[in-house]
Amino acid sequence: MKKTLIWIAAILLVILFASSLYTVNYKDVVLIQQFGRVVAVENEPGLHLKTPFIQTTIAIYDGNRIYDIPQSDVITRDKKSMIADDYVIWTVKDVIKYYQTLGGVGARAEERIDAAVYNATKNTISSMTQDEVIAARGIELTNLITAESNSDIASYGIEILTAEIKALDLPDDNKEAVYERMVSERGNIAAGYKAKGEADAQKIRNETDKNVKITIANANKQAETLLAEGESEYMKILSDAYNNEQKSDFYNYLRSLDAIKKSLKDNRNNTLILDKDSEMAKILYGTDVTKE
Repeated sequence: MKKTLIWIAAILLVILFASSLYTVNYKDVVLIQQFGRVVAVENEPGLHLKTPFIQTTIAIYDGNRIYDIPQSDVITRDKKSMIADDYVIWTVKDVIKYYQTLGGVGARAEERIDAAVYNATKNTISSMTQDEVIAARGIELTNLITAESNSDIASYGIEILTAEIKALDLPDDNKEAVYERMVSERGNIAAGYKAKGEADAQKIRNETDKNVKITIANANKQAETLLAEGESEYMKILSDAYNNEQKSDFYNYLRSLDAIKKSLKDNRNNTLILDKDSEMAKILYGTDVTKE
């Protein structure tokens, strides 16, 4: 009988000790409740003690969670329908508020997130035309949607870290029409750029041709000026060299010799016919034939 009581007491002690222990896992926060009221929050990983049978624990994951939101229809400012496919990364910001409002249940939190993100996406898309939505960068939409979504769910103790549009597509029935319109618009834009480029190129060519003509004209003018200056200097040198009768006669004599040389060189028969009164005849005869 005594051994039985000992065994019973040992078992009760083990049960009592076991009920006073609880474990906090990594990325978990444990709420300690007493008579239905949260009396403590433990976030240090490891083994901890609580009052057995009186206190209970609730573990809540406070790491980042990913929620893939179902696709939804949204309408642009110009009344065009589009299909938005979002996903959300969210986390628990205030575990006590999260537990008090949503019971610490992730599915309830995602219901609120779904509604908040849908409203934010709808409001953002409805403020833009379809072309603006297509041209907008994803990060711009993400920032707008994330900020607006958080304003709707702050009271639940949760926070949306990012709400991003995975895909923003057109309904199947008008994809082709929108695609053809976009191709046409891009073609018009390309034609405009091409026309402007050709106009600019022609302007550059015209300016270049003008500059070339001006440069050539200036060069010709300078060449003519230099040539005239050279001839003037040449004549001045000749004038200085033969400025008296004796030098002048010697110059005429040299010129005549040069003329005879050239005539004989160009004449294959080596026959030279001269007027008896010419300077060349005087040179060849060594006398003035007109006096004979």
